[in-house]
Amino acid sequence: MASTNHHLHFLLVPLMSQSHLIPFTDMAKLLAHRGQTVTIIMTPLNAARFNAIIDYAINSNLKIQFITLNFPCQEAGLPEGCENLDSLPSPDLSVKFLKASNTLQKPVENLLRDLQITPTCIISDFCLTWTTDLALKLRIPRIVFHTVSCFTLLCSHNLETHKVYESITSDSQPFLVPEIPDRIEFTKAQLPAWARRSSNEQQDLFDKYKEAEQSAQGLLVNTCEEIEPSYVEGYQKVAMNNVWCIGPLSLCNKTASSKFERGNKPAIDEHRCLKWLDSMKPRSAIYVCFGSLSHLLPNQLIELGLGLEASNRPLIWTIRKESCSKEFEKWLIEQKLEERLNGRGLIIRGWAPQMLILSHPAIGGFLTHCGWNSTLEGISSGVPMITWPLSAEQFYNAKLIVQVLKTGVYITDEALVQCQKVGALVKKEDIRKGIEKSFDEGEDGVERRKRAQELGERARRALEEGGSYLNVTLFISNILCN
Repeated sequence: MASTNHHLHFLLVPLMSQSHLIPFTDMAKLLAHRGQTVTIIMTPLNAARFNAIIDYAINSNLKIQFITLNFPCQEAGLPEGCENLDSLPSPDLSVKFLKASNTLQKPVENLLRDLQITPTCIISDFCLTWTTDLALKLRIPRIVFHTVSCFTLLCSHNLETHKVYESITSDSQPFLVPEIPDRIEFTKAQLPAWARRSSNEQQDLFDKYKEAEQSAQGLLVNTCEEIEPSYVEGYQKVAMNNVWCIGPLSLCNKTASSKFERGNKPAIDEHRCLKWLDSMKPRSAIYVCFGSLSHLLPNQLIELGLGLEASNRPLIWTIRKESCSKEFEKWLIEQKLEERLNGRGLIIRGWAPQMLILSHPAIGGFLTHCGWNSTLEGISSGVPMITWPLSAEQFYNAKLIVQVLKTGVYITDEALVQCQKVGALVKKEDIRKGIEKSFDEGEDGVERRKRAQELGERARRALEEGGSYLNVTLFISNILCN
């Protein structure tokens, strides 16, 4: 990428969660490749996970650095070492974690002073409201970064503005999202906790987020006009602020090594992974991953394993270490699933090199929880998706994939209902059918794959010559002028 003539120093302040840290570090590369200096706030555990970006910066002569501070686990009532959302022993501790994340202003101020770092702009996570005060003290502009789609942002805005929730009496009652380009229905149970207003605490947090966002100089979004043009346009109209779409940020990683090491140290050797992929026919294999936070119970993992086996497809299945319970591992050993797959299945326990896998020609389908990073990586790779949303904004993304972009299918027709119910199972036969539908050789399947490939090409052009490339230039120019 061409560098700009003027020099800025960006201070990036992410929420300590993989789904936020990954796009933030990608953005650091994007800005550094434009000749800018980037400092990222980290904690020791998270800095260790992302050490590869510092090696990349040194080898590429880019100005990227981490400054680390201790996360206040003890003060927040969290177990020691819980510096990342994925390290929490229970999702019930998430609110405590968010509160702890909003006590970091003074430590950051002290670090900047002691290290004599003078940023010219702060780019902060939307949920870190203290950065508003920090920017005022430093007398520099502050930008809010959204790690979700404009589809999610516009739907959320319109549901809130039109007070749709007030007339809804049941968690399972469908309702339409008003004033958007497509006919999209949700139930309250499908919405993120903050959108459901499930508690006064959640309501207060959301109100603070919105207030802090409105005082920012602008908004950066990890998406592009080439993927969701009508929703980008719609959100720009209602945001009442500058909106720059600069994604898909994952495409900053162009080499095999940067794709392999992105986000954490993988639990598989690069050579072994590529050797397996190279041995498969083009577009024949399915990649299965449910992200860094999703937790499937052992009985659901067993159904998933049986469904994957029944699909008769080559597969790479990534399972979180935290999900590999003794019960599930015992079942794997007793049933000899890996032996039964007979070379056509690769199970990765821990972090997987997702970008490297998805961008390989062998992958023809992606069974995903629909986190936005995973969704964008699937789109950018031109891979049709089998959607299995579980929480957060994942139901938004599933509807975007299936109903708007038409590049994927639901794991079952009842998936959006089943996944809302605690203890509900998606059965192995439904999983097999969902995979079969995605790989369908009929007219629908052919059209879906064609759309996915065309969308992937448009997404890849966005950062090279399209809207996102231009938006990065416009964003830097805006900061220089202010």
